[in-house]
Formats: sequence, C-alpha cells, structure tokens
Amino acid sequence: AAMLCRLASRSRSSTKLIAPLGFLVSRRKHTLPDLPYDYGALEPHINAEIMQLHHSKHHATYVNNLNVTEEKYKEALAKGDVTTQVSLQPALKFNGGGHINHTVFWTNLSPNGGGEPTGELLEAIKRDFGNFANFKEKLTAMSVGVQGSGWGWLGFNKEQGRLQVTACSNQDPLQVTTGLVPLLGIDVWEHAYYLQYKNVRPDYLKAIWNVINWENVSARYAACKK
Repeated sequence: AAMLCRLASRSRSSTKLIAPLGFLVSRRKHTLPDLPYDYGALEPHINAEIMQLHHSKHHATYVNNLNVTEEKYKEALAKGDVTTQVSLQPALKFNGGGHINHTVFWTNLSPNGGGEPTGELLEAIKRDFGNFANFKEKLTAMSVGVQGSGWGWLGFNKEQGRLQVTACSNQDPLQVTTGLVPLLGIDVWEHAYYLQYKNVRPDYLKAIWNVINWENVSARYAACKK
C-alpha cells in the first residue's frame, strides 16, 4: 500500500514537460501482477469468466500497450522529438492509468471481504460521512452515475486530512486527476460486469460490496496518513 501511495505521489511531482504519466518511462518493463486469489474465488458476486478476462486480457493489454508506448516515448526523448512526445501523452495516461487502477482494484477485493471496516478507517468514515451506510450510498451513487466508462473512488485528501468519494472517466488515474490518494476503487467499465450483470450496473455495485477487502483499504489509509 505504501509503495502504491508513493507511486501515485511521484506522478504529481514528476516533470510537467510532456507526459502526465511520464514517470512511467521506467528502468524495466511493467508486468501483469498476479491475483492474490483464484479467478473463481469471488463467486457468486463476480464470476470466474469475468475475472479471467478482466485480468488476463484487459489488464494485460494495458500493461503491454504501456510498455510499447514507453519504448516509443524513450526514443522520442532521445531524439528530442517533442511532437511525438506530445502525441504519446494520451496513450501513456490511458494505459498507465489502466495499469495503476487495476493494480489497486485487485487488492481491494477478497473472497473473505465484505461487511464493514474497523478501527481508524471506520472512525474516519463516520467522521467524514456520518456513518458507513451514508458512505456506501454515496460511493455507490457516484459509481452508478459515471457516464460511459470509468471508476468510482474512495480517496484520501492529504491537505485536508479527510476522506472523499469521487469518480474518474475512462482510465484516468485518481491522484493525477484529483490529488486524492486512492484507497478503494470500483471499476465500472462494462468489461468488469457485463457478462454477469448485463447492462444493470446497480446490481453489480450491490454485489461488489460483498467482496471488498477492508483490510487492504485500511492498510492504504494507514500508509497514506504517515
């Protein structure tokens, strides 16, 4: 969690010369992270077919495209080709964001999840949203309301020291877009639920609360408070 917090923080402090996610021009290739559970472990809430396609196809495509785009970006940097650097910005942001968002998302889920958080995270939710039910309602409504594809998020506002819910379009990474540190992301692209829930996004959002990994979300909150 701390590593991901630092990763997102670096994206805001990195050079503004060309790419919003230019820090992703890295030393080595990005790789698809393993899931911490089997593809069928989240059933019946998210079925195995969705998880396999989502992880091994969709997330893998973001990783592969990010590596290809970074190679092109490195070449453009070496040549001083500013035009090409600018033209690669959307692909860096989209694929880099897709990789970051999904890396958070997989760990936000667990076959042993669901229920409510405890400890400092629950106290923070009560402080900033009144109670857990209000928070759940707000994040669900935010996620349902995403037009087209995107994400609903619970994030931490470091400047205010408070939790906030918001949404991002497409694969826009939360911290680069809003300044909030990502704690809990809900993927509302159709590939995250269509095979099981068709076009009824609210049914998917009702189900996903049963597999939220509050230990992971709490660890992210603790790390980003330091």
